[in-house]
Amino acid sequence: MLARTADIIELVDTLAPFRLAEEWDNSGLQAGDPEWPVHKIIISLDPSMEVMEEAEKQNAGMVLTHHPLLIKPEKSILFNQMPGSAISVSCRNRISIVSAHTSLDKAQQGLNDCFASLVGLRDLLPLVPDSDENTELYGSPGFGRKGELQFPGTLESVASGIKTSLGLDRVKLVCENRGREIKTAAVCTGSGGSFVDDFLRSGADVYITGDIKYHEARRVEENCRALIDVGHFASEIAAVGLLYDRLRSAAFHAGFEVEIIKYKKEKDPFTIF
Repeated sequence: MLARTADIIELVDTLAPFRLAEEWDNSGLQAGDPEWPVHKIIISLDPSMEVMEEAEKQNAGMVLTHHPLLIKPEKSILFNQMPGSAISVSCRNRISIVSAHTSLDKAQQGLNDCFASLVGLRDLLPLVPDSDENTELYGSPGFGRKGELQFPGTLESVASGIKTSLGLDRVKLVCENRGREIKTAAVCTGSGGSFVDDFLRSGADVYITGDIKYHEARRVEENCRALIDVGHFASEIAAVGLLYDRLRSAAFHAGFEVEIIKYKKEKDPFTIF
């Protein structure tokens, strides 16, 4: 059965309900037409021009991303720069752009659960619980997770294990005593700075996240706690595999004949010099 953009959006909504997205966010259809046919989907972290060009080359009908193409309103759309250049490719080639951002972060079996598993957390609870309504209707735990480390140890040994698990050359640490024992952790994918106070209240030994600013790091240090900053990209690139696995299963059970491809060429924009 041939799928339309609207059909795929419905499937994504079952995996990461758009109602869970934060008010400032823009999860859902970014550009395109609900009636456009979709026989091939490219999944990526970002709706970059490289991804759009790959979708055009492969004659895909949809690009599904974690990060949205549009978050705040644009006063003008210029086709020679982003996001207009991506919208231009979308219009010319009938490629819909759909994003599951904070909806995927907060969902049950979503990105925070995936990240928590990658860093070796178990017995998970939400770091910042969602509203009772969202929990009751959609099973949403909320932002972040906290739990016990499967392999506790010193901060340095835990950080080394995370580097291996995520394939990283380095991480940033905040802690005066790198030999301190670490048994519990809190995690948040992406930019976790806004939840530093929630981490401090959680009682977890270490906070594993990305994009921590200087003063947020100082706050962790002043409270004699530990922090591992893996970077924004490293904490969220797993969204590609997560969306791939879950959407493939959902499309198969729905009877849609659609090819789903993981875009594998994305890299962290930061390099170590």
